Amino acid sequence: MSNLLINTPYTLGSFTLKNRVVLAPMTRGRCDVGSNVPSDLMAEYYEQRAGGGLLITEATAISPVGGGWANAPGLFNDAQCSAWKKIVDRVHNKDGLIFLQLWHMGRQSHSAYQPNNGQVVSASDVQIPAGETTLPDGSMAPYEKPRALTLEEVKLTVQDYKNCAALAKKAGFDGVEIHAANGYLVDQFLQTCTNKRTDNYGGNFENRSRFLVEIVEAVSEVYKPSEIGVRLSPNGNFGGMGSEDNDVFFSALAAKLNNYNLSYLHVIDGLGFGFHSKCRALTTSDFRKVYSRTIMSNCGLTKEVAEGMLRSGSTDLAAFGRLYMSNPDLAERFQNNWPVVPEAEYMVWYSPTGAKGYTDFPFYKPEKSDFEEKKTAE
Repeated sequence: MSNLLINTPYTLGSFTLKNRVVLAPMTRGRCDVGSNVPSDLMAEYYEQRAGGGLLITEATAISPVGGGWANAPGLFNDAQCSAWKKIVDRVHNKDGLIFLQLWHMGRQSHSAYQPNNGQVVSASDVQIPAGETTLPDGSMAPYEKPRALTLEEVKLTVQDYKNCAALAKKAGFDGVEIHAANGYLVDQFLQTCTNKRTDNYGGNFENRSRFLVEIVEAVSEVYKPSEIGVRLSPNGNFGGMGSEDNDVFFSALAAKLNNYNLSYLHVIDGLGFGFHSKCRALTTSDFRKVYSRTIMSNCGLTKEVAEGMLRSGSTDLAAFGRLYMSNPDLAERFQNNWPVVPEAEYMVWYSPTGAKGYTDFPFYKPEKSDFEEKKTAE
């Protein structure tokens, strides 16, 4: 057995994680085709990976307006809640812990996904500068120009986060993660490249952080703060993001969040998901200077890199994405020093291929020793 720090238990609020390996949230698009209700196949997928200390679900739309990805799940009605409960129960039956990631896509959505084909929304009417999105029928279309949420709609959206958290509680989730990263709606309020508002939600640091803070406070009426995580991506350019003051702003934001006794701060500090190059990149070491609670690192980690970060004290938990796709028993492989297989190919990440590239990755089977072979033969 390995004696690496990544394999040791970790106290996260009232939970004891059996190791420090976390399943990173990854959109996989495996609801039944044309549906946003979690499928039985998804239950198998999460159950397979329950050996990690914590599982974070794929991004889950908090409302019909918040969605915008084909075959990605939501949690805003009873049917979705019942389907998620089946998944949670199967993870719990494997002694696993699971958090739901709360998601609103904002300007990354498309009118084809919106109720009554409505216009997509954002912090401001700033369009993603380039690129295309996938429509429900699989065709591609340019991103659309969003409209700014009104003050009343901002308040209603905060309530949507709270309502989704309440359904997550009903489904049995151990906690929730607020997705404030990767250029989705909360990130669109945080960054100057997308937030051009002149009201109490735009301009200075306090105003741009207000939307996220209000969400944290609203969700804290459902879950304890120690059962709520927040995910940030200060370095990423996904969704046309990146602002000149990100290094200063996100350090200040982490210091502010330090006062909320959250479960963890989930930082996409690796640059493998793209780097905007508009200011210096922030690392978990930077966040550690201003954030004294649990920090989770993510993006392109290997066992060796994660172990080094854990031993340095810059991070407490290590989230794995692509490597966890192709190694459903990743935590067990780390614990036993078993080999890991290469990352899954891009073509199976999001495609509606069913079990292929999703639940069909094999578990490691140790070769029998000579002694075991002899004993079996007898």
